[in-house]
Amino acid sequence: MDSSLSPPASNGLPPAQTSAAPDAAPEHTRVVGAQPASVLDRYFGITALGSTFRTEVIAGITTFLAAMYIIVVNPAILSKTGMAFPAALTATVLISFFGSCAMGLYARNPVLVAPGMGLNALFAFTMVHGVGMPWQTALGCVFWSGILFALLAALNVRRFVVEAIPANLRYAISCGIGLFITVIGLVNAKLVVSDPVTVVRLAHLSPPTVTFLIGLALTTVLVARRVNGALMIGIVVTTLMAVPIGRLWGDGSGYFPKEIATATLVNFQGFFAAPDFSGIGQLDLLGALKVAYLPFIFVMLFTAFFDTLSTFMSIAEAGNMKDRDGNPRNMRQAMIVDSFSVLISGPLGTSPANAYIESAAGIAQGGRTGLTAVVCALLFLPFLFLSPMLSLVPAIATAPALILVGVFMMESVARIEWHRMDEAIPSFIALVMIPISYSITDGIAYSFLAFVVLKLFTGRVKEIKPAMWVVAALAVLLLTQM
Repeated sequence: MDSSLSPPASNGLPPAQTSAAPDAAPEHTRVVGAQPASVLDRYFGITALGSTFRTEVIAGITTFLAAMYIIVVNPAILSKTGMAFPAALTATVLISFFGSCAMGLYARNPVLVAPGMGLNALFAFTMVHGVGMPWQTALGCVFWSGILFALLAALNVRRFVVEAIPANLRYAISCGIGLFITVIGLVNAKLVVSDPVTVVRLAHLSPPTVTFLIGLALTTVLVARRVNGALMIGIVVTTLMAVPIGRLWGDGSGYFPKEIATATLVNFQGFFAAPDFSGIGQLDLLGALKVAYLPFIFVMLFTAFFDTLSTFMSIAEAGNMKDRDGNPRNMRQAMIVDSFSVLISGPLGTSPANAYIESAAGIAQGGRTGLTAVVCALLFLPFLFLSPMLSLVPAIATAPALILVGVFMMESVARIEWHRMDEAIPSFIALVMIPISYSITDGIAYSFLAFVVLKLFTGRVKEIKPAMWVVAALAVLLLTQM
């Protein structure tokens, strides 16, 4: 899951030693009397930051368990665009490995990088299904957004960009994306279906929907009990229930009709296979530069940029990992790594990758160095060879994870200043329009325009930053191209 585009919030993680590296090459202050025991210790500053090799390994495993659901969920979403599931799985694993390794080895932060939830929904349901963009062209948009992100990271202009987008809108967009992901989960589970009279309605109970509801209940309990890997456990158990679904729910002589009761949800084709590299290099770079597609590049840039920024602000606050100026440790290096990850996501064949807030789980276990991220990265590699097994996971098994990711992303709704109508109305528009229009881009565009119009006609035009005028112009361009 991505970081919900929100500024720092304490989530009860234990404090740690503070690194004293002011946004430059990582420096560490050694604990008196501590002697680095190995090359790894010296490179990552394990002893200097009050950690141990064992702690860092456990933290890496914990982070992986918290986020490994993306190995199944991301290919499942991307495969709806026409991309092959095995190829999408390979791309997901590769970008998670390379991005996390770079975060650990270069930025030396205990943060996982993987395809972002929300960004994959934007890619599949807004860009490909929404406007009919070929998935190859959408991958080209990913690449160009990575180029722009890299420029912003290299120029170190994050403060200018952050100040351009009001905090209330960032909170609302995060929550709107969470609601959108929840709707996708409900639709994938076929619990919510279309209706010619009421637009949508709840579906009648069937073996698949009952199986989904059981899986959702189980996953919810595991999350509430803070079980490591709760989302992945829910996916596995729901899949196991779906495999014998015909026998599980009878032969049609009871409540369910035979054609439903004996429905086959999975198609088992084995456990192991060689990685599918067919999706690599399939991006359409020139097609992505059409005028009609430019707004999508900027929306991807905006979302990835703020996801990264807010993730690091949140975990730096929670884990007390700040430099002398009170900023997240090695922030510039982290932004460069994240821009690199977005940039190569397109050529590898996946939606943009970014820093994961699930990294907080490993930090809570004591992870403080880049070794945590490297351990997490290595744990992704075996899944390159498990595409047949993972491809049997049905939509009803990943749906509970999508819904609960939506719950996680709703946290920042309480931070919106609802008492200020000039801020609350654009925020509400983002919250409502993103899931209802089934388009992250459209919801963001309407909320930005509402913000500018309200500030303009309520005498608060000075609150509109110069960059916000540019964003509003892009929103107009997007909506007029529809």
